[in-house]
Amino acid sequence: MKEFSLDYLHCIKCGSKLELEIIKKQQEIEEGFLECKNCKSVYPIIDKIPILWNDFGNYLANRRRLGSKLANSVSEKMKKFVKNSLRQGSQDFEDRTDLEERWTKIYHNSRRSKFYSIIKNHLENLPSSKLSLEYGCSIGIMSSVIADSSKLTFGVDRSFSAIQLAKKEDKENLDFVVADSLSSIFGKTKFELVVALNLLEIIEPLDFLKQISSQIKQGMLIISDPYDFERGKNSVKKTLDEQSLRLNLKKLGFEITKNTQNPSHILWNLKLNPRATLNYKTDLIIAKK
Repeated sequence: MKEFSLDYLHCIKCGSKLELEIIKKQQEIEEGFLECKNCKSVYPIIDKIPILWNDFGNYLANRRRLGSKLANSVSEKMKKFVKNSLRQGSQDFEDRTDLEERWTKIYHNSRRSKFYSIIKNHLENLPSSKLSLEYGCSIGIMSSVIADSSKLTFGVDRSFSAIQLAKKEDKENLDFVVADSLSSIFGKTKFELVVALNLLEIIEPLDFLKQISSQIKQGMLIISDPYDFERGKNSVKKTLDEQSLRLNLKKLGFEITKNTQNPSHILWNLKLNPRATLNYKTDLIIAKK
């Protein structure tokens, strides 16, 4: 974790600033804890990655194989914390470790998709910003691009595996956090640029848009989606289409740029394996306040 992140991260439960306990540090904080003195919440930093989850036990309950791996690669103090968290988490959750590792590889193998080049071109045409944020950043493809024209940039994703790969993009002004995109890990911090690419199927869209709106007082939003909401039991409750997404953004005070007022169909190729590719047609919106 970069030390500048401490100035921005807040307790999920009560919103208080967090205090840092360092266990291991070299160029950045490799292992330690973020502690809330107000409500006593504790969030671990493992392999340079802060994990801000409302219940770390349940985070690992969904990723028990990951928990076992982490427990074997950390200090004794962190090992005890991880093992205690594993015991406290529910035993009924499905292990997402293999799934998240598989999608990390898919995003890595698909990083040269034309979709990312198009988004990069749009980003390069925006004014520079002081503080930027990407939700659902995965392996950090776009977060790294954003950091080139931003004083400080954060990438947020729930996949530890993806963030591990993202952290290899070592830029002094770029840091990554494992967290749920609806968690208020940044308190009342305002951003000048927020990016959220192809994320609305796995997070309640209206709640997400309201959160983003509260984080932008004066700035830009880049959001895209293929509107693939058929996710079975994991489907969101309230879906949006290309028109209702634009309408809700306008209700929240955003002005949609002229060149994205109409729906688009940008091809996004995901290489699932050497013989199979998933092809999405994504809609892109650039909006400002």
